[in-house]
Amino acid sequence: MTKDRLPAALLILQWTLGLVILAESAHFAFSPGAALAFARTGLPHFIRPALAWAEIAAAILFLVPRTTVAGGRLLIVVLASAIVIHFLQGGFDIGALLVYSASAWAVGAWKSTPMSQR
Repeated sequence: MTKDRLPAALLILQWTLGLVILAESAHFAFSPGAALAFARTGLPHFIRPALAWAEIAAAILFLVPRTTVAGGRLLIVVLASAIVIHFLQGGFDIGALLVYSASAWAVGAWKSTPMSQR
């Protein structure tokens, strides 16, 4: 990929990731089905809305140009927390969470690189 196309590719990755996480976290926060599925885990009720709202906040920050790096870091923390919760519950289907985390890291690394070094 040439240097000319890399910024566009990372911008597309940023918006795709931000919107997908925003949609999925809204579903996690507001869907009765998600609430029922989460209740079956036996975890305290407050964890679901806390994770969902943290994801929503992080996704919004990730989409705002001035706060993309901070939002990416927050996304990584929230997604890492979700991975730990999945592992503690015996769930090992975390591939999407890993891809999301790697994508947030890639966009954040690009955005935090000084323009002179790009």
